[in-house]
Amino acid sequence: MNYKSFVTFAIALALSAGSPAEAGTTTTVSEKSAAAAADTSGYHRFRFGGYGEMVASFKDYGINRFAGTSSGNTRTHRNTISIPRFVLAFDYKFNSKWILGAEIEFESGGTGSAVELENSENGEYETEIEKGGEVALEQFHITRLIVPQFNIRAGHMIVPIGLTNAHHEPINFFGTVRPQSETSLLPSTWHETGIQFFGSFGRKATRFDYQLMVVAGLNANGFNRDEWISGGKQGFFEHDNFTSPAYVARIDYSGVPGLRTGVSFYYCRDAGSNSDKEHTYSSIGRIPVAIGTWDAQYKNRFITARANLTYGYIGNAAALSDANRLLSNKSPYSRLIPIAKNALSYGAEAGVNLRSLIKGRFPTIYPYARYEYYNPQYRGQGRATMDRRLEVSQWQIGANWFALPNLVVKADYTTRQVGTAKVFGKGLYNSENEFSIGVAYIGWFIRK
Repeated sequence: MNYKSFVTFAIALALSAGSPAEAGTTTTVSEKSAAAAADTSGYHRFRFGGYGEMVASFKDYGINRFAGTSSGNTRTHRNTISIPRFVLAFDYKFNSKWILGAEIEFESGGTGSAVELENSENGEYETEIEKGGEVALEQFHITRLIVPQFNIRAGHMIVPIGLTNAHHEPINFFGTVRPQSETSLLPSTWHETGIQFFGSFGRKATRFDYQLMVVAGLNANGFNRDEWISGGKQGFFEHDNFTSPAYVARIDYSGVPGLRTGVSFYYCRDAGSNSDKEHTYSSIGRIPVAIGTWDAQYKNRFITARANLTYGYIGNAAALSDANRLLSNKSPYSRLIPIAKNALSYGAEAGVNLRSLIKGRFPTIYPYARYEYYNPQYRGQGRATMDRRLEVSQWQIGANWFALPNLVVKADYTTRQVGTAKVFGKGLYNSENEFSIGVAYIGWFIRK
């Protein structure tokens, strides 16, 4: 199927819709947020569900923006199709106060990979990969509900840094893929092991939800040029290093009908202390990591609008870059440098519910537009030269058709300007354009 045929098919598919209930009127898989965790009224003993996504893309650019050409990515045509993630979720009540929650995520078909650090063989890495993709225990935790204002959870949990991690399920963003303004800098979905305190306070116009966490910190071995700290999420080995834990805080305000806005903070005193090998950063001092974010969503029967901002800092970035250049070729980490001292991203999207504007029977379709800027090389340390090929200004337009309240068909067109901070205008390198179509679902299938 060529590009024009695919666009025609997507439009015809959307216009053939019936008149389903409004999107979002059914209870979906819990995001395990403070408010959602305290709401246990949807089931008596257990519930089982999940979510999944399928995406096909038609692109006019190559696979490597850094292939050596001064123009950036090559001009070509290629198509991709994938199942980015398939997630199974399960909640079980031991009683009204003790609750078990779990999620298993299959990314791109699953994997059978393993990495071992053979300290008996001079600290060599040994890697075996049987299949592409990933299988991950995204969540596994025990919650003790005490009072609405204060509750405790321990185990493997979502780290609620940014809009996408805190609200990562596919009906919580318009595009066929998660917003790149966050996934280009942060792990997604970001999940770590530790302890969490959460609760809600206030009523109506003064309602706040909060989360405070102590979790395994990032590993500086995984920091790199292209993804900033994203590759520093632990999980390659049987045990995560907890020498320097991370401290996470998030607070959301939802006192205005339809509005939710929040800020989140992440701090790890020394990501170098969580290195696979103790001596890797012993000569360069601490490597602190600090991240701050703001995000918001406003939704009513007519429109849905979202926005997000992420700013981050790494200490001793120049010395870290020099050390990571010397990592073993057998290590599971990228050695691309230099690593930026600061990273920045922001984005906003808005969609209109056509069904609310057009009288008569009409499908629930949200045409939308999204703008994003992201730069994992926003500012370097010392004489480090930041790579402009990682500075991206991106526009996306598309539509979401909710064939059912918890089943959505998505189509979008993205144009990516590389090497510029301008909202409009050409970048320093070749632009990258793609058309994508996807299907996503979410829901609880069994409740007892």
